[in-house]
Amino acid sequence: MDFSQFNDAERNHLQRVMEQKQMKDFLKLYSGLVERCFTDCVNDFTSKTLSSKEDGCVQKCADKFLKHSERVGQRFAEANAEMMGGPK
Repeated sequence: MDFSQFNDAERNHLQRVMEQKQMKDFLKLYSGLVERCFTDCVNDFTSKTLSSKEDGCVQKCADKFLKHSERVGQRFAEANAEMMGGPK
Protein backbone atom coordinates (compact mmCIF):
# COMPACT_ATOMS: atom_id res chain seq x y z
CA MET A 1 0.00 0.00 0.00
CA ASP A 2 1.30 3.45 -0.88
CA PHE A 3 1.33 5.83 2.09
CA SER A 4 3.14 8.64 0.26
CA GLN A 5 0.05 10.83 0.23
CA PHE A 6 0.04 10.99 4.06
CA ASN A 7 2.18 13.16 6.30
CA ASP A 8 4.70 11.64 8.74
CA ALA A 9 2.32 11.58 11.69
CA GLU A 10 -0.40 9.85 9.66
CA ARG A 11 2.09 7.32 8.27
CA ASN A 12 3.38 6.54 11.76
CA HIS A 13 -0.17 6.12 13.03
CA LEU A 14 -1.09 3.82 10.14
CA GLN A 15 2.07 1.79 10.68
CA ARG A 16 1.25 1.34 14.39
CA VAL A 17 -2.32 0.31 13.57
CA MET A 18 -1.09 -2.21 10.99
CA GLU A 19 1.50 -3.63 13.42
CA GLN A 20 -1.18 -4.03 16.09
CA LYS A 21 -3.48 -5.76 13.59
CA GLN A 22 -0.68 -8.09 12.48
CA MET A 23 0.12 -8.98 16.10
CA LYS A 24 -3.53 -9.60 16.88
CA ASP A 25 -3.87 -11.82 13.78
CA PHE A 26 -0.68 -13.72 14.68
CA LEU A 27 -1.81 -14.33 18.26
CA LYS A 28 -5.22 -15.50 17.05
CA LEU A 29 -3.56 -17.88 14.58
CA TYR A 30 -1.12 -19.19 17.21
CA SER A 31 -3.88 -19.62 19.80
CA GLY A 32 -6.00 -21.55 17.31
CA LEU A 33 -3.08 -23.82 16.43
CA VAL A 34 -2.33 -24.52 20.09
CA GLU A 35 -6.01 -25.23 20.81
CA ARG A 36 -6.40 -27.54 17.81
CA CYS A 37 -3.22 -29.53 18.44
CA PHE A 38 -3.85 -29.77 22.18
CA THR A 39 -7.43 -30.93 21.69
CA ASP A 40 -6.41 -33.48 19.06
CA CYS A 41 -3.38 -34.86 20.91
CA VAL A 42 -3.79 -34.59 24.67
CA ASN A 43 -6.27 -36.95 26.25
CA ASP A 44 -4.69 -37.91 29.57
CA PHE A 45 -4.42 -35.41 32.42
CA THR A 46 -2.80 -37.73 34.97
CA SER A 47 0.62 -36.06 34.56
CA LYS A 48 1.89 -32.50 34.22
CA THR A 49 4.17 -33.51 31.36
CA LEU A 50 3.28 -34.73 27.90
CA SER A 51 3.86 -38.35 27.09
CA SER A 52 6.16 -39.10 24.16
CA LYS A 53 3.09 -40.07 22.12
CA GLU A 54 1.36 -36.78 22.92
CA ASP A 55 4.53 -34.79 22.25
CA GLY A 56 4.98 -36.50 18.90
CA CYS A 57 1.36 -35.85 18.00
CA VAL A 58 1.68 -32.14 18.85
CA GLN A 59 4.89 -31.87 16.79
CA LYS A 60 3.25 -33.59 13.82
CA CYS A 61 0.15 -31.38 14.11
CA ALA A 62 2.23 -28.18 14.17
CA ASP A 63 4.43 -29.36 11.29
CA LYS A 64 1.38 -30.16 9.16
CA PHE A 65 -0.05 -26.72 9.87
CA LEU A 66 3.21 -24.95 9.00
CA LYS A 67 3.63 -26.90 5.75
CA HIS A 68 0.02 -26.18 4.80
CA SER A 69 0.50 -22.47 5.55
CA GLU A 70 3.66 -22.43 3.45
CA ARG A 71 1.83 -24.00 0.49
CA VAL A 72 -1.05 -21.55 0.81
CA GLY A 73 1.43 -18.65 0.87
CA GLN A 74 3.16 -19.96 -2.24
CA ARG A 75 -0.12 -20.35 -4.11
CA PHE A 76 -1.20 -16.88 -3.04
CA ALA A 77 2.08 -15.42 -4.30
CA GLU A 78 1.70 -17.27 -7.61
CA ALA A 79 -1.88 -16.09 -8.06
CA ASN A 80 -0.90 -12.54 -7.14
CA ALA A 81 2.01 -12.58 -9.60
CA GLU A 82 -0.26 -13.94 -12.32
CA MET A 83 -2.87 -11.28 -11.60
CA MET A 84 -0.19 -8.57 -11.82
CA GLY A 85 0.93 -9.96 -15.16
CA GLY A 86 4.27 -11.30 -13.98
CA PRO A 87 5.76 -14.78 -14.35
CA LYS A 88 4.55 -17.66 -12.22
